[in-house]
Amino acid sequence: MAFKSPAEIVATTIASGKNKIQLSIGKLILLGFLAGSYIALGGLLAIIVGGGIPAIKAENPGLQKLLFAGVFPVGLMLVVIAGAELFTGNTATLIPPLLSKTISWKGLLKNWGVVYISNFVGALFVAWAFAYGGKVFAQDPWLSSVKSIAVAKVSLDFTTLFLKAVACNWLVCLAVWMAIAADDIAGKIIAIWFPIMAFVAMGFEHSIANMFFIPAGMFYGASVNLQQFLIGNLLPVTLGNIVGGAVFVGMGYWFVYGERT
Repeated sequence: MAFKSPAEIVATTIASGKNKIQLSIGKLILLGFLAGSYIALGGLLAIIVGGGIPAIKAENPGLQKLLFAGVFPVGLMLVVIAGAELFTGNTATLIPPLLSKTISWKGLLKNWGVVYISNFVGALFVAWAFAYGGKVFAQDPWLSSVKSIAVAKVSLDFTTLFLKAVACNWLVCLAVWMAIAADDIAGKIIAIWFPIMAFVAMGFEHSIANMFFIPAGMFYGASVNLQQFLIGNLLPVTLGNIVGGAVFVGMGYWFVYGERT
């Protein structure tokens, strides 16, 4: 069989959940740092491509969004295929083992907490060392692009950000879910590309990506303060991402295909 069935995906997440929880803090930190860095590298590439074509954006904004979104999925490809721990994906993949009592709430919250912070550090590192330190966005049109992205992300209200984040991580976790189904690298790449491209093109909100996009804009002088970043954007986006992954993917598929006692 070329790919796993939906029931087999749930069984795989249940079986792998215990391994995730048993990782040492040191390994979780390193794998979380890598995942945050990989997502940030995808964001950096997206700005280079999508932010470097202002004429196309003016004449054909849909095409500009597609080009921006079309290269961003490289980040999740690196996470899934090379191996790393991503908070947003774990909001879904750790729910079936939790509900099946393979892992505990304590183990889940430890994983989510350590991975979230480590993702943040990885994303910030790429924003500071490569995007800013490497002067990648030092000139227009990239300078204007990275600053405008940061400002736009902190200009939305709580409810809008929350709903955009729910939709985002529903798609992100479906990408991870389908990648689990694929048994070869080509299949995993295809499974990841379409949902990730879709959420980015539609302008939905991903907490780990925002840990790169907003600080990168701030480093380059965007009119954004720390409260706007952490409370105004990251808080509602993180909560929405949890709902999108845990409820719409993890709980939903476990309810249909998981074994309940």
